[in-house]
Amino acid sequence: MCARGARVALMTLLLCLSANLASAQWMGKQTGCYADSIAANPNRPTVANPADITQYGVLELEYGWDRVWPTEGVTQTSANGLLKFAVLCDVELRWNTTSFLSQTDASGTHRTFGDNWLGPQVRVYRQTKRVPTLAFSYAVKIPSASTEDGLGSGHVDHLFTFLASKDVAKIHFDFNASEFWIGGGNGFDRNQQYNLAFSHVIRGPLQFTGEFYGDTRLNAATPGFASSLWALTYTVRPRLVIDGGFEAGLTSGGPHRHLFFGVTYAIATLYRGRRK
Repeated sequence: MCARGARVALMTLLLCLSANLASAQWMGKQTGCYADSIAANPNRPTVANPADITQYGVLELEYGWDRVWPTEGVTQTSANGLLKFAVLCDVELRWNTTSFLSQTDASGTHRTFGDNWLGPQVRVYRQTKRVPTLAFSYAVKIPSASTEDGLGSGHVDHLFTFLASKDVAKIHFDFNASEFWIGGGNGFDRNQQYNLAFSHVIRGPLQFTGEFYGDTRLNAATPGFASSLWALTYTVRPRLVIDGGFEAGLTSGGPHRHLFFGVTYAIATLYRGRRK
């Protein structure tokens, strides 16, 4: 079997095993799925996602604004959203979309709808004293962004991610290891991304968040890079969290200037009988 075929088989096996374990846990412990009240589970503002998923039966929305200066003389502005629904205790369905994307460069300003990503996240182990929460996720890109001005590739991409989260001495850590399959005219280019995010409460509902992450080289036109991200989050109420911050690149090739702010809101439970 070729290396690519082996990776596909391995990823498929891991996701199937994860789904089976999560389904078995849900079937055996339905009453343990419910929390006493609804609380948000923000994936924002970091690039890394937590291994823990949205509460069982809860529909949750994240939405934010970003402005990036990827290269000299170029500015990108976007509005991005993530809709999450925990269909099972340990299985979350995710729809990530860029509803607006604008780029200004020497040729003018170009606008388009962005791409959409769809896929599940499956939690396979819940945090214990010595072991972190563990999860796997998969997402496929639906190429909906315009290709006329170079804002979209027009190709389908794939993303496979391993996630781990742990609380250590009042600091929360999220680690992600991802593999991107980026579609093109000659098949797929592949690269990896590694993330380590950490957060700590400053006082009451105010929290500090930081992250270090980087991508390996994708191809001759897209080198690898390392970057850092720094943000504050504020819990207005348990189901509503706002955030804002900036990103600072550590090497060439990355988003060296990036400002953002956004909100996470746990909308409602979609299952009858769930406690509020």
